[in-house]
Amino acid sequence: MNRALAAVVGIVAVCLGVWVWAADPKASEGVLPLGADGRPLNLDFETGTLKDWTATGDAFAGQPIKGDAVAARRKDMRSQHQGNYWIGSFETAGDKPTGSLTSATFKVTHPWAAFLVAGGSSDQVRVEIVSAADKAVIFKTSGGDTENLGRAVVDLQKFQGKDVFIRLIDDHTGPWGHLNFDDFRFYGERPKFAAAAVAKAKAPAGPPLPADVVKFNGLTPQEAVKAITLTDGFSATLFAGEPEIVQPVAFTIDDRGRLWVAEAMTYPKRAPEGEGKDRIVIFEDIDGDGKADKRTVFAEGLNLVSGLEVGFGGVWVGAAPYLMFIPDKDGDDKPDGPPQILLDGFGYTDTHETLNAFTWGPDGWLYGCHGVFVKSAAGKPGTPAAERTPITAGVWRYHPTKHVFELFAEGTSNPWGVDFNDMGQAFCTACVIPHLYHMIQGGRFQRQAGSHFDPYTYKDITTIADHVHWAGTGGPHAGNNRSDAAGGGHAHAGAMIYLGGAWPAEYRNTIFMSNIHGNRVNNDLLEPQGSGYVGKHGKDLLLMNDKWSRLINLKYGPDGSVYMIDWYDQQACHLPQPEKFDRSNGRIYKVSYKASEGRGAGAAKGDLSKLSNAELVALQGDANEYFVRHARRILQERQSKDVTGALGTMLNVSSDPAKRLRALWALHALGADDEKVLMGQLRHANEYVRGWAIQLACEDRNPSDEMLAEFARLAESDPSPVVRLYLASALQRIDAGKRWDILKGLVAHEADADDHNLPCMYWYALEPLVGVDKIKALKIAGEGKVPMLREFVARKMAGGLK
Repeated sequence: MNRALAAVVGIVAVCLGVWVWAADPKASEGVLPLGADGRPLNLDFETGTLKDWTATGDAFAGQPIKGDAVAARRKDMRSQHQGNYWIGSFETAGDKPTGSLTSATFKVTHPWAAFLVAGGSSDQVRVEIVSAADKAVIFKTSGGDTENLGRAVVDLQKFQGKDVFIRLIDDHTGPWGHLNFDDFRFYGERPKFAAAAVAKAKAPAGPPLPADVVKFNGLTPQEAVKAITLTDGFSATLFAGEPEIVQPVAFTIDDRGRLWVAEAMTYPKRAPEGEGKDRIVIFEDIDGDGKADKRTVFAEGLNLVSGLEVGFGGVWVGAAPYLMFIPDKDGDDKPDGPPQILLDGFGYTDTHETLNAFTWGPDGWLYGCHGVFVKSAAGKPGTPAAERTPITAGVWRYHPTKHVFELFAEGTSNPWGVDFNDMGQAFCTACVIPHLYHMIQGGRFQRQAGSHFDPYTYKDITTIADHVHWAGTGGPHAGNNRSDAAGGGHAHAGAMIYLGGAWPAEYRNTIFMSNIHGNRVNNDLLEPQGSGYVGKHGKDLLLMNDKWSRLINLKYGPDGSVYMIDWYDQQACHLPQPEKFDRSNGRIYKVSYKASEGRGAGAAKGDLSKLSNAELVALQGDANEYFVRHARRILQERQSKDVTGALGTMLNVSSDPAKRLRALWALHALGADDEKVLMGQLRHANEYVRGWAIQLACEDRNPSDEMLAEFARLAESDPSPVVRLYLASALQRIDAGKRWDILKGLVAHEADADDHNLPCMYWYALEPLVGVDKIKALKIAGEGKVPMLREFVARKMAGGLK
């Protein structure tokens, strides 16, 4: 930014009372330490050599590295080094070499220092600052299992005038056994860096934690179910096991209570076109004893299947690069024809992060997850690149009749589970980074790697969990197989918010997830807080006590019991070699609570697709959400308007907000939630009812002027942060020029400044307006009560003006 324009921004900021954030993270320039000869030391490596450093071992041979070698081998990461040169011990010889790199001694002349660090999180890979007098380590840190260099800040106030040196240590030979380092500098005051520039480093771990003790491994299906330790009152049965089921990777439950399971025989490498070996198999419990009596192969020869759902006269299949639909209109369990390619462009460079975890949302869309290390550009076949929807990590949705694809929320790591609670709130589970997220439409969430699509995101929304499931301070991978006390480890798959109606009341609206390394099912308690939730650590539901158990997903069925699919393999991790996986194993378990035993798989309701419209409406009041969701989807398929009156009555007379929402969602599925209906719900006593009316009014991105005026009223006067969150989300689906009045009302709430979600969501809605009218955007932020917005508006202005 040139000086004249910088001055303009400063003058405007002063006039509006706005604090301007320095756009350049090195605005307060640090200085290189001086050597004994009074010259700056080569602590930024810009000599292109290891001058002023002494190396031992092989880890730092061939250093420093020139340019971004990371981006060439990992498309999701960047080195983010300073200048031309940096230290990257992986880049020359990988993780195996060990050694150290020690700087010349220098005097601490400033109270603060900072440097760039990344790489492994183990204590065996670290940066140390050492006192030259007594060789005591006065500071140490490791990387955060990322290649992206970030700034670590060091308080040296107590050591001014003392001699110190820097020591880089790489004694780790396994994965993430390397260190990245660059640009050590002194600062006269504590330096402030943008959030995106701060190191994901952490204090190195102490001694390794003791290994977890798991009783068994390699059990038969019959032995495995007997080995499970369950919470009091629960029991487990073997629904199906090998050889009837092998390599189950995805499943769903149909309108008859039958399980549809995808068997992933092709993973981990996609086969040449036409040579896939994956299957979709149907399992049926005819006599209701909790065990499969009938097995039907629905489809074979599929390729890299990872997602599965049924509805609308067929089967929805995720098999990268495709989202496919296999028609079976007559319901005879035989495809009516070849798979129809709905979307292509899904990546599969990392085949364990492809599209997965399909489920029908309350709004009638098909939802799914997508991992961070696969880049996709989804679109209908033949769609030009510029018109495709990019997606890396996040939750997506696809409308089954409008055939529209959207990125619902962006971020996390490799999510393999998404589900909704009674209020229609979406939650997903993830791996490596913290495991639990409240997924908000239009939200941008903490990422394991890579950057958000919008470069002006500046800050993303973090986990709602107040805990992690790994132990120790050495990072998630260091806790593998050593985290029994914390919950089993960092790798999660599946997400089920229990709404089955048969388990004790305390389990309703809590979330369950499989823990891969921990061979168990974790449970988190979802407590409302502000506009969102806090995830509290609940008691594990069960322990498999079998080292080979790899539970992938879990769902409640028509009797309220829960089915779990188990990949079952000695390999816990995503190895690229097909020969490493055992293709002969697989299990499905059924977990029941004593009060629901003997109710039978059909729960006396039979095939829901045979029920009348009136009976399907009545099911919207059922305690088991299985019936609610299936009945709503069937009504959506039929598009019968004769039930809108009954649903309208349910909407208007129900005192239970959850049942009122069910009626609203069913009306929406039928296209009967017109503006009059939604406008009426904007004044309902329940905050989630008001919120959902806002979301549905913006479904087609074109709310009326009257509706926008109501939004502005709510933004100013509604007491609920939940409603304000829905408004902030909806703004991203409204033309930028129509957002001003609503935003003005939203940012006036001082209490929102400390909310978990709202400051970020307000910024995502406001950010495009900086390009529409800079002064007006700055005025909105300056007069508002959310200080972060002032910083971010000024920051974008400073960085975006030419």
